[in-house]
Amino acid sequence: MLGRYVGNWFYDKGIPFDAANSPYFSPMVNALQIVGPKVKPPTTYELSGSILDEEVEEVRKWIEEYKQSWPRTCITLMSDSWLNKVSKKEFVNFLAYSPKGTAFLSSKDVSRTKKNANFYIRLYDQIVEEVGDKHVVQFITDNARACVSASSKLMDKKKHQVWTPYAAHSIDLMLEEISEIKIVKDTLQEARLLGYGLHSGI
Repeated sequence: MLGRYVGNWFYDKGIPFDAANSPYFSPMVNALQIVGPKVKPPTTYELSGSILDEEVEEVRKWIEEYKQSWPRTCITLMSDSWLNKVSKKEFVNFLAYSPKGTAFLSSKDVSRTKKNANFYIRLYDQIVEEVGDKHVVQFITDNARACVSASSKLMDKKKHQVWTPYAAHSIDLMLEEISEIKIVKDTLQEARLLGYGLHSGI
């Protein structure tokens, strides 16, 4: 019966099945079993209010613990650009990696800004100052021309920092170039046609 009820909740709200692999799923079920049948589930108001506030505070404490280790270990600052396909807004996320782990720092809305090297220099300078210049020893960005130029200029100013290109983005760019080679391009086109035929039952 428990499985059926949990399943119905998943199906009704369109929750991805792999959500059951979340490290928080089993503890939730265990807690329900421990407190017994008289427990009342949290309301929408509580989930979006006091419970959320407690979790936010817990994350803040967790990030503060990370920050306390930065003077000893220093950090790698990572940036990643992404596009919200619904709102069409562009963002740059910043994360800090240290031996203690990775912490999300902030997300900057860059939708209405001309994204040239000068813009990224100001943006990178700002985030470096926020986390503490002396704590940053490495900076990882994607390989967009403006990002590369900005990072190079930033490293000229900050001799103790090293810039590293984002490996996954480098691989994406290499695969894009490889896909333009005629024999590869023709093979990919044939594979797409074959896949379309199989899908259509042709």
